[in-house]
Amino acid sequence: MDINELPVSAAVREHYYDAGITQLYPPQEAAVKAGVVDGENVIVAIPTAAGKTLIAQLAMLTADGPALYIVPLRALAREKYETFTALPGIDAAISTGDFDAAENDLETADVVVATAEKVDSAIRNGASWVDKLACVVVDEVHLLGSANRGPTLEITLATIQRRASGVQVVALSATIDNPEEVASWLDAELVSSTWRPVSLRTGVYDASDETVIFDDGNRLPITADSDSPPETATDLTESDDTSTDADTKATISLVADAVISGGQCLAFVRSRQEAASLAKQLADVGFGANPELAEDIRDIGTTPTGKQLADAVTAGVAFHHAGLRSDHRILIESAFRNRDLRVICATPTLAAGVNVPARRVVVRDLKRYTGEKMAWLPVLEVHQMCGRAGRPHLDPYGEAVLIGDITNKIDSSDAQTSADGEQKSIRTESRWRRYVDAGPESIESQLTARNALRTHVLALIVAGFADSKNQVLDVLDSTFFAHQSSTADLTAVIDDVVAELIEMGLLTTETTNTALAATAVGKTVSQQYIQPTTGAELVDGIQSITSIPTEQISVLTALEVVCGTPDMHDTYLGNRERADLYRFATSNMDTFVTNLSEIDDFESWLCTIKLAQILTAWSNGVTIDEIVERYRVGPGDIESHVERARWLLGTADALTETLGVDVDIFAEGHTQL
Repeated sequence: MDINELPVSAAVREHYYDAGITQLYPPQEAAVKAGVVDGENVIVAIPTAAGKTLIAQLAMLTADGPALYIVPLRALAREKYETFTALPGIDAAISTGDFDAAENDLETADVVVATAEKVDSAIRNGASWVDKLACVVVDEVHLLGSANRGPTLEITLATIQRRASGVQVVALSATIDNPEEVASWLDAELVSSTWRPVSLRTGVYDASDETVIFDDGNRLPITADSDSPPETATDLTESDDTSTDADTKATISLVADAVISGGQCLAFVRSRQEAASLAKQLADVGFGANPELAEDIRDIGTTPTGKQLADAVTAGVAFHHAGLRSDHRILIESAFRNRDLRVICATPTLAAGVNVPARRVVVRDLKRYTGEKMAWLPVLEVHQMCGRAGRPHLDPYGEAVLIGDITNKIDSSDAQTSADGEQKSIRTESRWRRYVDAGPESIESQLTARNALRTHVLALIVAGFADSKNQVLDVLDSTFFAHQSSTADLTAVIDDVVAELIEMGLLTTETTNTALAATAVGKTVSQQYIQPTTGAELVDGIQSITSIPTEQISVLTALEVVCGTPDMHDTYLGNRERADLYRFATSNMDTFVTNLSEIDDFESWLCTIKLAQILTAWSNGVTIDEIVERYRVGPGDIESHVERARWLLGTADALTETLGVDVDIFAEGHTQL
């Protein structure tokens, strides 16, 4: 289908032509035929780079009113906002926390880009722009099955259709096993395809003969050829680091091979430390100097992490993880897209975020530590990483290679013969069955998790969607959970959840014992977008502060209260820190609301005190470099902790007003941060 056949303005068609888009990809044409430009609900399950963003644009451009684009991550929101702003005649706005448009801008925007959490918050607070929506696009809809984000996305979709009657819903995903089920829930047409503009082959490294076996039947030897190293690289055999670990050696060889052939490479590992370590080893090989980018990184910050990143970038390699400062992550992503970087070593979070395709993806680590044991990565997560391989208009093909769990060469007795007579090691066969042949896990609703239900039941009542248990059940009957579990009865669970919310002082019942209403505190808790358990703990903390002599109250008191809540991300506690933290804590007990003799989980409380120390240092003007050195945290973690503390201090201050308590230390703490 030609772009000229689309029901969009001439200016938009010219915009597409200028971008080199003259014909629709087959999945895009299928979406048009499914009614995406006619206001029909459509589920699009197609590979990465097959054109999902253009499908979303067509839906929003042809909608009879404002549109909303829901994303899971802020970085992705920023990227999509920039893309939509470039469309002729489109006024776009963004709401993510990092970048929040004024309410009036959201009211008048043609397209709003927001995270599900920001949309949920807008619904709870009665934002009128939600009622006017004509189209809602949900990116990464497979996250319905995520324990963290799934319940909010599910409830948001269910309630937004009640607020904006007749709204068109378009859901997008590259990795989904049961799209028919999601399409049925949303009463949508399904567009499902395996077509890609760049072919992708997936392979598994076979340590028995140091080759990659691909799903197209080809084999790729990966032993580095020391006689013909890359033009900008040293001989791989010169680095002692590359010979000590078989899986790392294989990864380095695969990365070097991709760069030699003119491509870029993403290497995924299990942890932040492993990402930085692998980047250092690859930097020792060298993939082209980039001193300008390295200098830009140094200008942002000189923490040990920043210095390590700049050193690696000098050799054309970067690492990427949540511990980096956000400005550093943005620089790395942009440089890679502009081909100013050849290699990124990353944790899996990069695969679920911004658009950073590469010719080859190497997944070195297929297991990660869960806190109790090493566990296999979900198939969906691995497929997300593999899907990053192959850049349209730049690469003739894309390749994804799985390594993982190599010790040394496998004995010949460790091999088995397939039906076609080809030998694969048992370890290779295991990874092949688990990830290459297998489809991603089915999306399963996570709504019935108790924390999620407490949060959303309270929100439904505060937002006016329900004023009784029966009405709560009626709303939940329109969720993905109810669609998947049509015979499930949530009555008993909702009875328990409502009882818990009443005990927390967030809900109240009328004399009939059937009508439900949020208390003033419950309304504040929901509208401030915190968990009910966090709200209850903040109320307890506020009341405890009123019993402390005024001269003993400080910002440290307020920080102890907010840092111990479920909505505050935890921090790591090193063995060498415990003694110092204990001395600091015991010397400041008069300032804290906690009674030392009543602490159930002392380790967790020490983590709370560490967070309070970090935030106190920040508020006192201590530099990020010094905080990183003193407390052994990542600069990106500091940014996250400060942001969350500001949010929770502001929430606690709002609760003091709701309670009518004269406590201003939370407002003071918010100002200092």
